[in-house]
Amino acid sequence: MSPKSNYLNFLKLNEKKLNKPDARVVVAFYKFVEVSNTLSLQNSLKLIFNKSEIKGTILIAKEGVNGTIAGNKDEISVALEKIWCIELLIDLEPKYSFAYKNPFFRMKIKLKKEIVTIGLTEISPNKIVGNYVKPENWNDLISDKNLLLIDTRNSYEISIGSFENALNPNINNFREFPNWVTKNLINKDPEIKNKKIAMFCTGGIRCEKSTSYLKSLGFEDVYHLEGGILKYLEKIPKKESKWNGSCFVFDYRVSIDHNLELGHYEMCFACRMPISKIDKMHKYFVQGESCHHCFKSSSDKQKKRFKERQKQIELSKKNNLKSVN
Repeated sequence: MSPKSNYLNFLKLNEKKLNKPDARVVVAFYKFVEVSNTLSLQNSLKLIFNKSEIKGTILIAKEGVNGTIAGNKDEISVALEKIWCIELLIDLEPKYSFAYKNPFFRMKIKLKKEIVTIGLTEISPNKIVGNYVKPENWNDLISDKNLLLIDTRNSYEISIGSFENALNPNINNFREFPNWVTKNLINKDPEIKNKKIAMFCTGGIRCEKSTSYLKSLGFEDVYHLEGGILKYLEKIPKKESKWNGSCFVFDYRVSIDHNLELGHYEMCFACRMPISKIDKMHKYFVQGESCHHCFKSSSDKQKKRFKERQKQIELSKKNNLKSVN
């Protein structure tokens, strides 16, 4: 099925949800592809979004494109048609979910060194990568008792949901993953490079780059979930799912459930930890400034900075800023 057919199928299956007032389609996408002229691609994308109400963030680097955007279904449909007309992105396969208000405040299209930062620019899925596993085949793969299943996301993401029996590396950002591999896999098990390993992340970008990294180290039997958790939740019925909990997302929804709708968590914007309604009742919780996870570890200077940032966030919400950077 083509990317366009998948999108039209998503619209058809979720017509009732998308007809609700203020419904938004949230589109997450990435593609590892060699971009010879990043500035030209940036300008092409700016032309697509310059006069629309779509908001979000798109990152462009020599290694590819990574973005999440949100808008009403009509504007998203027009934007996707134009994106698929760009030669480099003709086969771009997004993941879709919902929001009932726009989870972003503005549109940003930025040039970066990496579209997902592992800190090793020589690592490229365009050159070497593991085996792609479609969501429909993922359950069978992770049922293998000899498989080592690794969640490549940050610890605060994993804290609210993951796959059954997945290993949590307890990292705070993706840059820490290579060191974790050395310390906890290579140094502890001399036979680890011969073992069957599968990895996953939110949308597929980190786990794809992780397989590239492991392959560069000599790991042989490496797999990753194509399209990540988001595509899995989109494709696999809840009654067949091996996913437990909520999926953390990097926007103001904070989490989504198995139906791809708004979850039950918010974010502490000081430490980025997901927090529940009960957590917000804690004496250390101050909106945008602190929560029980970080109140004692943050300085007065940091709290003052967080407070000022929260003011700017509230101002941005109030003005509903529209710009393309």
